[in-house]
Amino acid sequence: MISTIVWGTGNVGRAAIRAVAAHPELELSAVVVHNAEKVGRDAGDLCGLERSLGVAATADIDAVLAARPGAVVYAASGDIRPDDALNDICRAIASGAVVVTPSLYALYDQRNAPAEMREQVLAAVAEGGGSLFVSGVDPGWGNDVLPVIISGLGSVVDVVRCQEIFDYTTYDQEDSVRYLVGMGQPMDYEPPMLAPTVPTMVWGGQVRLIARALGVELDEVRETLDRRALDETVTTKLMGDFEAGTQGAVRFEVQGIVDGEPKIVIEHVTRIHAACAPDWPVPPSGDGAHRVIIEGSPHIEVSVEAHDEGGNRSAGGNATAVGRLVNAIDWLVANEPGLYDALDVPLRGAVGKLGRKPA
Repeated sequence: MISTIVWGTGNVGRAAIRAVAAHPELELSAVVVHNAEKVGRDAGDLCGLERSLGVAATADIDAVLAARPGAVVYAASGDIRPDDALNDICRAIASGAVVVTPSLYALYDQRNAPAEMREQVLAAVAEGGGSLFVSGVDPGWGNDVLPVIISGLGSVVDVVRCQEIFDYTTYDQEDSVRYLVGMGQPMDYEPPMLAPTVPTMVWGGQVRLIARALGVELDEVRETLDRRALDETVTTKLMGDFEAGTQGAVRFEVQGIVDGEPKIVIEHVTRIHAACAPDWPVPPSGDGAHRVIIEGSPHIEVSVEAHDEGGNRSAGGNATAVGRLVNAIDWLVANEPGLYDALDVPLRGAVGKLGRKPA
């Protein structure tokens, strides 16, 4: 069994605890929290399981890493603290652990990451013998391995398009929804996640991964952005009111340009209410889905709808992204120390998991 810690217990961390507890090759050995009110609480309680897992949350990072865990699922946010997240992750790698995380956007395409970031990670690998695999929660597999696999079914491929389409009404992360994405803010507010170059910083690596997998050279990566205001005030269960006239929907694309045309596109369509921007793409049902569209011959569309935490599709998307990361741990442990990306790490079947309940 691989001793595994989960670092962080937010939307990603909760799913990670459940995934580690269910994995036949992993043993949940610690849960790291930053909120003093969570210290001492059982991991099963923190992740929403209706039973104890026998692991009490701790804030003592030094002690956790001193125990030399085999793996770390780093689920703490890197959105507004990328340097701190990188330092945390390198500490874990230097302790000898395999680390999987969605928190470092620049390392989705690690070959083209900033040199100083790669050097810091590779120094930690050399020091401790650990490894790092970074994949997204949007989810990463929907913007890298899935479109590559589906493209292989076509005779002619003109455009590869990946879509995330979501209503954020039930999304339990108000700061991200209101301030990073800008829902409910005046239309002259500039959301940090939508500022020029930021979408490319976050999703450009996945565009480059697809291009590399398909053997094409990109001329450049471009962005498009559209925003819509709410016609009426809407009230959400978790985040309260979003006023009429404020931002209610966002649509942007990160485009990989080949021979002057957008050929690899990652598109996000996000709403705070289904009534806003009804002419934009909508999910097949419910409040969200991930979709891959291969424009060509034949035309192919694959939509993925995941549910978790009582039917929540945002939580379902997080859970599948976490599954990709957690299920890579035993492969990473069995391979050489290093820095890996989604094209390096195979997407494998649920070997040994069919019908198995969490330990």
